[in-house]
Amino acid sequence: MGTPLPRDPIADAQRNWERHGWGDVAAPMAAITAIMRTQQILLARIETVLKPFGLTFARYELLALLSFARSGALPMNKASALLQVHPTSVTNAVDRLEKAALVARSPHPTDGRTTLIELTAEGRTLAKKATAALNSEVFGKSGFGSDDVDHLIRVLGTFRRDAGDFTDE
Repeated sequence: MGTPLPRDPIADAQRNWERHGWGDVAAPMAAITAIMRTQQILLARIETVLKPFGLTFARYELLALLSFARSGALPMNKASALLQVHPTSVTNAVDRLEKAALVARSPHPTDGRTTLIELTAEGRTLAKKATAALNSEVFGKSGFGSDDVDHLIRVLGTFRRDAGDFTDE
């Protein structure tokens, strides 16, 4: 992070929107822009914590997902669906994690068209260490109050559901 700005540029943008006659969309524009900036800030914090582990957030998410799988393995297409990313992104992450000996590919025992991704012992150990660091340095120090967190979960969950991200209540 650089030096803090003397004013909030998103609030300035909202005022500019209003002055240009776009008052009906000024607040939503400011809210969306603030969410995007918040995502940048949080991702930078996460990437800083994960860098010593040689991980990006995308690769960490895959390791964490595999660590939660009962068998420690998932079909690549299921990992793609659960991470809500394109299969190519999973393939790229698996390629890098496999080179680092953190995951291994194997054929599915009953479906020859499917490839399993399996967490190695080294991958499981690294996932635990990286999770502990993220819990301590990012998730435990989010900068949001507990009431804000609950409110954000509700608001963003409703938005995601309405956008077709998932169907349950």
